[in-house]
Amino acid sequence: MGMKNKGDLVINGTGASNGGQFNLVKLNGIGKVNTDLECSGFECNGTGTLKGNLKSIAARVSGTGRFAGTIESEKLTVEGTAKIRQNLFVKKLNISGKVDVEGSVKCEDIQLHGSLIVRKDCDAETLKGKYRLTVGGLLNVGEADLEIYGPCYAKEIGGQTIRIRQHKGSIIGTLFKPLLKTRLETDLIEGDTIELEQTTAKMVRGTHVRIGPNCQLDVVEYTEEFFQDGNAVVGESRKV
Repeated sequence: MGMKNKGDLVINGTGASNGGQFNLVKLNGIGKVNTDLECSGFECNGTGTLKGNLKSIAARVSGTGRFAGTIESEKLTVEGTAKIRQNLFVKKLNISGKVDVEGSVKCEDIQLHGSLIVRKDCDAETLKGKYRLTVGGLLNVGEADLEIYGPCYAKEIGGQTIRIRQHKGSIIGTLFKPLLKTRLETDLIEGDTIELEQTTAKMVRGTHVRIGPNCQLDVVEYTEEFFQDGNAVVGESRKV
């Protein structure tokens, strides 16, 4: 990106600036950037607003970040809350807070330890972690390994290896679990190796399919292997 020889943009307290090209950008108070921003490093430690697009090598949101455009970055870490009005394109996405994307997401690797909401499609080579996930369109993954906690949803899920498990939380979490409705709901899951718990789906298609406890599935189609837990409900299973 060649931004090392550029100056830095730092907003402490309350302030606003136009965008442009910078080396480092830090929003430490209530900061606003009015146009597109291109930088090596971006940090939002307070309440930050970017009215344009962001291109960076590494970005971090530790407070509350609102982005009116698209984010393109090698790495994005969200420890607070990030609201993205358009799309998110990053190689590595680490979430320990909340990310809400009104457009689509395309990543190589997603590490989820919080909440991810994608209004359209989500495409990733790997998606691993726990807690909550919502995808309004297709969740397309090479490998998904998720421990869900609370309500989760994806319109459709496709991939090579898909594992959905119930998060084994604390004693307090177990006591309040009925109020949180820990369950993944989807129309279709299609993959090679599929292992499910706490899942409601209309159709599941796979080569090796293992249906664990508390699943409610209308139809399961498999080509080689099928297992159903005694506490799972499957309307119809057939080898194809």
